[in-house]
Amino acid sequence: MEFFVNNLPTALCLLVGLVLVVIEMFLPGFGFVGLSGVLLLAGAVAFTWINYGAMVGSLMLIAVLILVVICLIISLRSASKGKLSKANVFMKEDSTTGEQVKAEAEVAVGDTGVTETMLRPAGIMLFGDKRISVVSEGQFIDKGKNVRVSHVEGTRIVVEEC
Repeated sequence: MEFFVNNLPTALCLLVGLVLVVIEMFLPGFGFVGLSGVLLLAGAVAFTWINYGAMVGSLMLIAVLILVVICLIISLRSASKGKLSKANVFMKEDSTTGEQVKAEAEVAVGDTGVTETMLRPAGIMLFGDKRISVVSEGQFIDKGKNVRVSHVEGTRIVVEEC
């Protein structure tokens, strides 16, 4: 029982620090949550170093770095290929009208529409009655041109002129 009581601060710092760092990966910028997580992780390493010496403290530091890298990889994979990438929560502002436009809609490769704004290379396409934020593959496409969806990468819809 004494082992758990002596290591409780270290375990709490480690657990809460990892949770805060993962939360920060989904928040824009680097703010209070991420800084708090990093400080708690540093506290876990410091507690280990003080209680068990330099060798175990160094091993704890390596373990924390590995855990943070694993969390980062999982978070980035989720954001690019997982459920988070398919979530219809990302909104972009149309620079010409100032309206909020969904970054992803239910479109498939081969679907066609008409450009509502000039694509330079990003702009707005009308797909039925929906306004969708799209990009071309680098070329400029004038307003009113027919375009076809060439591929979809998460929330990024790439079109080409028909």
